[in-house]
Amino acid sequence: MENLSGHAEFDEMEKVANEFFGAIERADIDAVEALYAPDVEVWINLTGRSQGRAQSVKLLRSFTSRIHNLAYDVEQREPIHGGFVQRHVLRGELASGEKLAVPVCLVVYVEDGRITRLYEYLDSVAIAPVFA
Repeated sequence: MENLSGHAEFDEMEKVANEFFGAIERADIDAVEALYAPDVEVWINLTGRSQGRAQSVKLLRSFTSRIHNLAYDVEQREPIHGGFVQRHVLRGELASGEKLAVPVCLVVYVEDGRITRLYEYLDSVAIAPVFA
């Protein structure tokens, strides 16, 4: 694969990705909301439906309030036309002390520095304790 570092589109995707995941790790959901386009569509394999901006922000607020020491262990991030694909393990700790390790794959589309579409594929069994 061609090294895309230094290409404007790749650099924009890296910037958005780093800001997005960093904001979630800090539970700064206002920053996440600012990265979403007004008409963003967020699809999650667990529901099979798309959410709009308000629904996604509400879910992220709930999610980040339930997990401590949230961190993304990025296994792979690859640019695609108009966005990027990222595989990571979401790690954190519940109030009970239970440790989480959730394998996730995201396909993210970005336009003008904002996320327009996001497709999230995650392990339903591994994430279940967060919402139990």
